[in-house]
Amino acid sequence: MVQPAWQDPVLLAPETAPVPEYGIGSLADLLPTLVAGQGVPGFGAVIPELTPADRNCVFLIDGLGWEQINAHPDEAPFLHSLLPTSRGGTGRPITSGFPATTATSLASVGTGLPPGEHGLPGYTVRNPGTGALMNQLRWKPWTDLKAWQPYPTVFQLADAAGVRTAQVSAPGFEQTPLTKVALSGGSFLGRLTGEERMDLAAERLAAGDRSLVYTYYSEVDGQGHRFGVDSDAWRGQLMYVDGLARRLAEQLPPRTALYITADHGMIDIPFDEHSRIDFDEDWELGAGVALLGGEGRARHVYAVPGAEADVLTVWREVLGEQFWVASRDEAVAAGWFGPRIDERVYGRIGDVVAAAHDDVVITASAKEPHESAMVGMHGSLTPLEQLVPLLEVRS
Repeated sequence: MVQPAWQDPVLLAPETAPVPEYGIGSLADLLPTLVAGQGVPGFGAVIPELTPADRNCVFLIDGLGWEQINAHPDEAPFLHSLLPTSRGGTGRPITSGFPATTATSLASVGTGLPPGEHGLPGYTVRNPGTGALMNQLRWKPWTDLKAWQPYPTVFQLADAAGVRTAQVSAPGFEQTPLTKVALSGGSFLGRLTGEERMDLAAERLAAGDRSLVYTYYSEVDGQGHRFGVDSDAWRGQLMYVDGLARRLAEQLPPRTALYITADHGMIDIPFDEHSRIDFDEDWELGAGVALLGGEGRARHVYAVPGAEADVLTVWREVLGEQFWVASRDEAVAAGWFGPRIDERVYGRIGDVVAAAHDDVVITASAKEPHESAMVGMHGSLTPLEQLVPLLEVRS
């Protein structure tokens, strides 16, 4: 229905945004639930639908959300056939966490903590100690690992409790800071091809009476960013990873539960002025802003001291029909980053946080040329981005 011109626009209230299922069904709850079933002290079965197994394997496919699998039965026949098994046979997804982005999600998986506690609450966030933006995926500029993320990973705690623990991924990820703060513990085993990773993951599962193996594939996300989830290149990657998942499932050792999940979904954004709002060309959005962080669909906005209220007002007036626009305290109170916020993390969150509701992004063509040119995007609280599978195969 067309809104009469004399009516005020309807702005999206922060408390109406769908909050991730922290504590009952988010990525941060997966490993704690699995290792609780293996007898690792200090953990509980947080996702109640899952049944314990002696051997657990998590295969994380970067960028392959629930909605994308559901929409592509022909390209992903194996994964699509497993949709009824998701979340312990309920046929339901779990949620990524906010923002729905790789650095945040992998930290949630590995630490078993939501973003407000592990402290990687976005693609780029301000370091309160230096005042500069810190890219948490590429870890630039360099920041002390332990100070930024001080908690042990679930892998480390499981390994210390006698669970045979391993990560099987691309060799180049072994020494990255993100791996060290989020996914370290036990053995890291680098293999170049997806087939090698699947075969080795199955071997490592069989190597212990209790085992926990994590394996990862990135190029579904890569092709989605470059060409979009409506492209032949993306569909080709989906077909390939469907075969990898089947390959791993067919060689699981006895007493194993395989869980296939993702760090986020993805949405294609048209290249037009209505769908892509360029911060670097918009004087109104830039007024009073010292730093623009996050990414196109989940922005952290850091105001010049004293301008916080004005920036919030302007961003809400300009974007509030298309974005959930919240102050830091409103986003925290609404639970976007989890039920608790560590003191060291509070200042990393933007003075204003903007999460996309519509098919729209805030680009920064001059400061972020690579990110601004992407077709597929993610980060926000919509089902396309938030909902991820938890497909299950047991042996």
